[in-house]
Amino acid sequence: MARRKKNYKREVIPDPVYKDVVVAKFINKIMFQGKKSTAQKLFYGALDELKGKVAGEEPIGVLKKALENCKPALEVRSRRVGGATYQVPTDVRPSRRLALAMRWLITYSRERGEKDFAKRLAGEILDAFNNRGNAIKKREDVHKMAEANKAFSHYNW
Repeated sequence: MARRKKNYKREVIPDPVYKDVVVAKFINKIMFQGKKSTAQKLFYGALDELKGKVAGEEPIGVLKKALENCKPALEVRSRRVGGATYQVPTDVRPSRRLALAMRWLITYSRERGEKDFAKRLAGEILDAFNNRGNAIKKREDVHKMAEANKAFSHYNW
C-alpha cells in the first residue's frame, strides 16, 4: 500500500534576495553536491555582471526575458508503433518548459570560455536575452526536429 501521495510536488521556498521562486529554482539547478551558498554567490555575481549591460532593465527582468526566450513550445518524444520507433512532436508542459530553459542556460554557460562561472552565466543570459547564443540555438534545433517530424503527429495519444 502506497504511503505517499501520487501527484505530490514539493513547494520551493523563494530566494532570500529577490523573494522569487523562479530564482530559487535557478539557484537549485546551478547547485553541485548540495553547496547552495556557492551556487547563490555565483548566481548573484552573474546578476551583478548584468547590472550595467542592459540599459533600462533590472537584472532579474533580463533573466526572466532570457528564460522566456529559451522556453521550447514543442519537443519530440519517441513512440514505438509496430516494429518502428517514431519521433512524435508533442507540446511541452509549462513546468517542463521552464526546467528545460534553465537547464540549457546553465549547461551552455558551463561550456563558455570566460574566466569564472559568474561571467559565463551572465554572458549566456545576455545572449539569450538578445535571442542568440547556444541555449537559443538548442531551442531552435528542438523546434526544427518537431517540425521535421510533423507527419508523425497523429501518433500523439
